[in-house]
Amino acid sequence: MRLPSPFRCLVPLLTLLLAAGCAHRRENIPLTQVTPNEGYYFQTHPRPNNSPEILFILAFSGGGTRAAALSFGVLEELRQATYLVEGQSRRMLDEVDAISAVSGGSFTAAAYGLYGDEMFQTFPEAFLKRDVQKVLVWKTLNPFRWPGLMSPHWGRSDMAARYYDKILFTNATYADLQNRPGPFIVINATDITSGARFSFTQQRFNYLCSDLSTYPISRACAASSAVPGVLSPITLNNYAGTCGFTPPEWVLRPDKKLPSRVRLMARELRTTLDRTNHPYLHLVDGGVSDNLGLREILDDVTYFQLTPDLRKSVDISRLKRVVILSANAYSSPDRDWDRKESPPGTFSTAIAATSHTLDRFSFETLELMQETIDNWKQQLGGNGDIQFYPVMINFTNFKDANERRFFLNLPTSFVLPGTDVDKLVSAGSRLLRDNANYRQFLTDIGATVDAKSP
Repeated sequence: MRLPSPFRCLVPLLTLLLAAGCAHRRENIPLTQVTPNEGYYFQTHPRPNNSPEILFILAFSGGGTRAAALSFGVLEELRQATYLVEGQSRRMLDEVDAISAVSGGSFTAAAYGLYGDEMFQTFPEAFLKRDVQKVLVWKTLNPFRWPGLMSPHWGRSDMAARYYDKILFTNATYADLQNRPGPFIVINATDITSGARFSFTQQRFNYLCSDLSTYPISRACAASSAVPGVLSPITLNNYAGTCGFTPPEWVLRPDKKLPSRVRLMARELRTTLDRTNHPYLHLVDGGVSDNLGLREILDDVTYFQLTPDLRKSVDISRLKRVVILSANAYSSPDRDWDRKESPPGTFSTAIAATSHTLDRFSFETLELMQETIDNWKQQLGGNGDIQFYPVMINFTNFKDANERRFFLNLPTSFVLPGTDVDKLVSAGSRLLRDNANYRQFLTDIGATVDAKSP
């Protein structure tokens, strides 16, 4: 039967509305039973050509393409440094044990963890020099996508994750990352309900009774870079209490003598265990809770120190040197607002307020990291057996004022001119090479740096 003309006009609209109801996020699946050391854990992840005498951890900050490119330059510099181990040449990059990353830095970390050396050839064109931002904006403005985006089960970050799979991750999951030897990759996001930091590791997924191995890497990166108000949260189902997982005693009943930071972490973990009142987690940009990626390192060390079973699974008896390298893509754009009577606009004020909050919190994190390293020196290296090398690099380290101003004024976005990307990659390499603590570390182990790129 042929529909009257007015009704035929409604068919496309009804089709779109039906499509909206069909759009649904990729759910994390439940874990029926927690099996110790089976899954994506630091203590079981294979790291060949990696010395037990060196613990080398990288922290990649947020900052869009600016952060991704700076981190890429750091990896390139580490690839060029070599030293001899029992007569065999070894790259400094192979000594990296773990990378904790946030937002823009998460893409670099995940790509290296997934592809290894191959990423040095593919990543610049696949991601760094691609106008990711324009594509995501056009996808959002496409009216044929509006019904799906209006679905309560689908959002802009779900759409972004699909795009990241198309250009970079090719539907890889944490099972693929788990099977790839190399550094342990930790992608960090923020639970927007509580403000707690959330890391994509099986240790953290155990609290949800969820299996990380089947979860797409693209969605973890989408969560880590989901700027509130611009991109939607990535949602996880909470299956807590269904897999036989028992948290350590200090999480369930923390001693009042523990530092307030540790008691807060325990409370946040306990909250996840209450599936009745917290059946979902909504994750946004990791920079909201820690824009440096350093808090994950601090919390993991705390978790390790307070959990006897975990301490037994990691042998540090041969450890001699600890390197913590922070690649901080901190920006500080020039502003002349205080020279004018009229205040900045609403949007500019909101952006600046968020930026100032993150920067101040980041400075406190750096101070906390230094205090923690000092404590480690007393606890582990008091007799001189273990040496610590905090390597903190950012654009303020440049001596030339014009160069410093150039990098500090680069925007936080997922698009930059290719020439600026090249400058950022070079900056990451130079800042690391010129860092005094890093140079001391290279000297102490007898490492050399090639003059030419590999």
